[in-house]
Amino acid sequence: MEAYLLDFANLLLRWLHVIAAVAWIGESIYFVMLDNGLRPPKSETAKKSGVFGEMWAVHGGGFYHSQKYLTSPSELPSDLHWSFWKSYTTWLSGFALFALLYLTKPTFYLVNPSSPWEWAANLSGTEVNVVAILFLIAGWVVYNELCKRISPNMERDGLLSIAVAVMMVVVAYLSTHIFSGRAAFLITGAVMATSMSANVFFWIIPGQRRMVAALKAGQTPNPIDGKRGKQRSVHNTYFTLPVLLLMLSNHYSFTYNNEYAWIIMTLFIFAGALIRQYFVLMHAGHNKPLYPIAGVLLILVIVWIGAPKSQPATEVSSAEETITIAQVQDIMEARCIQCHAATPDKQFGFAAPPLGMQMDSEAQTLLHAADIKKVVSNQYMPLGNLTQMTPEERELIARWDAQNTH
Repeated sequence: MEAYLLDFANLLLRWLHVIAAVAWIGESIYFVMLDNGLRPPKSETAKKSGVFGEMWAVHGGGFYHSQKYLTSPSELPSDLHWSFWKSYTTWLSGFALFALLYLTKPTFYLVNPSSPWEWAANLSGTEVNVVAILFLIAGWVVYNELCKRISPNMERDGLLSIAVAVMMVVVAYLSTHIFSGRAAFLITGAVMATSMSANVFFWIIPGQRRMVAALKAGQTPNPIDGKRGKQRSVHNTYFTLPVLLLMLSNHYSFTYNNEYAWIIMTLFIFAGALIRQYFVLMHAGHNKPLYPIAGVLLILVIVWIGAPKSQPATEVSSAEETITIAQVQDIMEARCIQCHAATPDKQFGFAAPPLGMQMDSEAQTLLHAADIKKVVSNQYMPLGNLTQMTPEERELIARWDAQNTH
């Protein structure tokens, strides 16, 4: 029952997280489009009232007229719309999911026993949890310091963009060397998502509150608050596509089980940012196809890097011992059915077999033969090798699969 309730909590949290993320990212993308689509007001009345830009749009059977005031609208309504709860809900639900799935089973999901760094490979569950949380905090602190020191008045945002890009390369490299494969991708995405939500919490909303307070007091708002809010909002929009990709990557082991996983991750981040740049510029009336073309080229490089290395087909000679399903089933029962059984071992926290794959009978194992060989050979399974599958057992499964394909 406990495993079932954890699974149900996972489902509800994931649902909430996706809903909040869709709402937040959708609103963010809409406002970037609106901001870049503004045109100087044509009417003298609008100009005199302080309208900076306006946009007419048609949608849902009606017409919309949006206007932007930089700092001093002629009136400020009491029912002013604020955009922050979607951001906070996305981050809080995401962290809750991370805690429920990863922090409760750190040796299973976080520890990287094959890390080239001995200290990382030997981290205990508690230690790796602390490192993961500090990683998120450090990511925000470094990013925030780069913004404050390189472009405090938004005068060197180009240089700041380069610095943030370098930072993400470093984050990708460190995460893949400290944490297990899919956790590394997830944590890198979480570093970006944490920075996005922290931008809203520490900079965008406080700046907007100061602007509103100044207007209500009959004072002129400090324009730096508006500029800084715009800067952090722009950063957030470039993070969106990479974050979504990194969160989805967990389902695709060819990304994070590759020896060049940190390069693959970095190229995905840059590809997402380049593709997003195209749409940002398009909303401002500039068609720059070189940006999405460059993004697609980076994805093609990823395809090349991530492609499985071609190996000579395994020859099965008549003299070689034939691997039987019974031998393979012995390995399944020793290393795999703790999770992949009709009733998984409660110790591993699953209420049902992951992906519906059962291996507690020879018939079920034969049914999933190709998938078993794939995830065992690339060392994706067992997760974290918690059940200590040996290289000899992996080789036996590979030979068994080769026999089945001849």
